Amino acid sequence: MNVLTHEKNIRRNAKIGQYTSLVALLILGGGMYVSFVYPTQLYISFISLTVGFVLSQVGIYFGNRWGRRPRVDERLTAALKGLTKDYTLYHFLTPVNHLLVGPAGIWIIEAYYQRGTIVYEGNKWKQKGGGLLLGYLKIFAQEGLGRPDIEVKADTESLAEAFKKALGDGQEVPPIHAALVFTDDRAEIKADEAPIPTIKIDQLKELMRKTAKQNPFPATEIKRVTAVLPEESIA
Repeated sequence: MNVLTHEKNIRRNAKIGQYTSLVALLILGGGMYVSFVYPTQLYISFISLTVGFVLSQVGIYFGNRWGRRPRVDERLTAALKGLTKDYTLYHFLTPVNHLLVGPAGIWIIEAYYQRGTIVYEGNKWKQKGGGLLLGYLKIFAQEGLGRPDIEVKADTESLAEAFKKALGDGQEVPPIHAALVFTDDRAEIKADEAPIPTIKIDQLKELMRKTAKQNPFPATEIKRVTAVLPEESIA
């Protein structure tokens, strides 16, 4: 398997996460100091705590994706190790963060860091369990699960539009697939009925092999698609 990565992008975003988190801590600390020392200046404390909280969420977002080691791109690369040389894995080089192209087709890999029990019910993905610890993490140390269906739809449309422009001459854009991949070993998945494959990271390679066996993506199509994608990593 070939792996191409935008290293410069990773370094830049990792620094953004670090600096944003540091500034958030300083602002939160300042807000708490004001609330104790100048109890009548509640509006200053409130503004500081609000801004600090927002910045902390930004820091978490960037930190989860580009600062934590092993990074998500490193974990995905390790999970897919062993796929044939016909596959190419793109990290942060296309309109989506993680893209796999090969005999299994074109796959957007939507990586999630959440732990607890991930359930698909009532046409929605939900994060359950974990008690008070999970509740704390959702607020201060972990992103919420959000709306994976909306994220997948947006990424699919963005990638399809990019392919449409790159392929040109009215060429048909091949089918684009997506998988929700949970990278935390403590996550438990109960989403067999989900319209999008929702799996743990150690199931990803098997999904690709199974798909390639049942519905192989022609070599001519792989070549056509990869010809309009980056050919090397950006250091």
